[in-house]
Amino acid sequence: MKTVIIGGVAGGASAAARLRRLDESAEIIILERGDYVSFANCGLPYYIGGSITDKNSLTLQTPESFRARFNIDVRVNNEAVKIDSEDKTVTVKNLKTGEFYTESYDNLILSPGAEPIKPNIDGIDSDIVFTLRNIPDTLNIKEYIENTKPKSAVVVGGGYIGAEMAENLKEAGLEVSIVELADHLIAPLDFDMAADVHRYMKSKGIKICLNNGIKAIDGHTVILQSGEIHTDMVILSVGVRPETALATECGIETNALGSIIVDRNMRTNISGIYAVGDAVEVTDFISGRSAFIPLAGPANKQGRIAANNIAGIYSEYGGSQGSAVLKLFDMAVATTGLNEKGAKASEIDYDKTYIYSGSHAAYYPGANNMSIKALWDKKTLKILGAQIVGFDGVDKRMDVIAAAIRFGAKITDLTNLELCYAPPYGSAKDPVNMLGFVAENITSGKVKQFFWHDVEKLPRDGNVTLLDVRTVTEVSRGKIDGFINIPLDSLRNRIGEIPKNKPVFIHCHSGLRSYIACRILIGNGYDCYNLAGGWRLYESVINEKTVPEYICTECK
Repeated sequence: MKTVIIGGVAGGASAAARLRRLDESAEIIILERGDYVSFANCGLPYYIGGSITDKNSLTLQTPESFRARFNIDVRVNNEAVKIDSEDKTVTVKNLKTGEFYTESYDNLILSPGAEPIKPNIDGIDSDIVFTLRNIPDTLNIKEYIENTKPKSAVVVGGGYIGAEMAENLKEAGLEVSIVELADHLIAPLDFDMAADVHRYMKSKGIKICLNNGIKAIDGHTVILQSGEIHTDMVILSVGVRPETALATECGIETNALGSIIVDRNMRTNISGIYAVGDAVEVTDFISGRSAFIPLAGPANKQGRIAANNIAGIYSEYGGSQGSAVLKLFDMAVATTGLNEKGAKASEIDYDKTYIYSGSHAAYYPGANNMSIKALWDKKTLKILGAQIVGFDGVDKRMDVIAAAIRFGAKITDLTNLELCYAPPYGSAKDPVNMLGFVAENITSGKVKQFFWHDVEKLPRDGNVTLLDVRTVTEVSRGKIDGFINIPLDSLRNRIGEIPKNKPVFIHCHSGLRSYIACRILIGNGYDCYNLAGGWRLYESVINEKTVPEYICTECK
């Protein structure tokens, strides 16, 4: 049995190694058009920033190591240029010699990945413009920085790679601006959760231009839809698209985006041909809709599944939920599942809640609060997605929630999780438990909530009571117009000041004290609503909130 694999990164390399472990007699060939195989895509920005100093550490395997350990024939600088599915052959071009040859196969696995999108604008091919996809791209950027000594860079696109590049270029000593067409960075985040990211990155000296796009590059000037920036180099990070021309030419079905359509076994519509990784269409695990989720974890799992099926072990891919974590200096940003935009697009009737909890016990030194947001289905209570922005402990909390989603947990099931606790690592009531407790209070009717985007619509005509239960000192630092201040610890003694025949909308710093205030008032016959996320979230969002005509002052 002979298997040819086109593409030797992530899914392709994973498939090859798995297939060898399952079948010692199989003939396995990897065709990789680049210079490297099985390299660490996700580590590339950190070599540019200097966190990774040895470029050889980016290469997880070499053709020689694949041969020695797995007896796999890895051919770098060999590009598959044509697939003949009738004869079961692949035409290959040796990029070193220019020669063409034909390779037969019994099974073929396509793992071509995705390519960076390059806008069709003037100046896009300038010598100061770079993309980051592979090791040669990384070395080109590193060499440019070392030889040219640029002082500034513009990163076009504020997704995962764009944000990571901004951090690492800053670490390399450059002044960095991010230009993003949307109203916030990191698309899987909702705007309210991205607000903390914006504030933090600006505190680190990153300039952020939102609601703005690139129109042209003229010399060292990036011309935007609104304004322009003079710069020494440009990193394009506006997204990727599946690289599937080879597949479509041989009759493999693709969707409108160009992603290869596969079944749950990673089979294409042509017998004997499988596809894995960033080039394939996946099913969103939460919504059941078709999706494009180019992540390393899913790619590796898909490679394993394709190998299993080739070896006669029935195996299915259960869908992608988009679990990811991002490092930004000392900050961590993690997401899984649907955000609000995705939930609305999927027409799911959802609810949401926010908490602001410490990474570990407050009395143990070094605790940092993290902002956590969760969405759940109002009918089933199943968790739809979550977002966390913070510092220590973000990744492990998101891993717990991601696992809970995968096993179909309800938001209230988080209350029952027994998680590890010691003061340096967590709290007896872990933030994940707290997320469940808060949601349980909402789903059980113990408290009603309102959100930061409801605040401005609340009447200030006396028909409702707007109550701030923070301390006088906290209020002196900032307040919401129209809210009267009665600190929580004075509430029982001053309850007579609050009319009983009007709804009461309450907030504190994070939502905890205002919940307690709600319970006090509800116990005394009041109709209460608690501001989810509290003043902290409201203030963060309002201070970072953009409007359609917004023009970033950094871009003028």
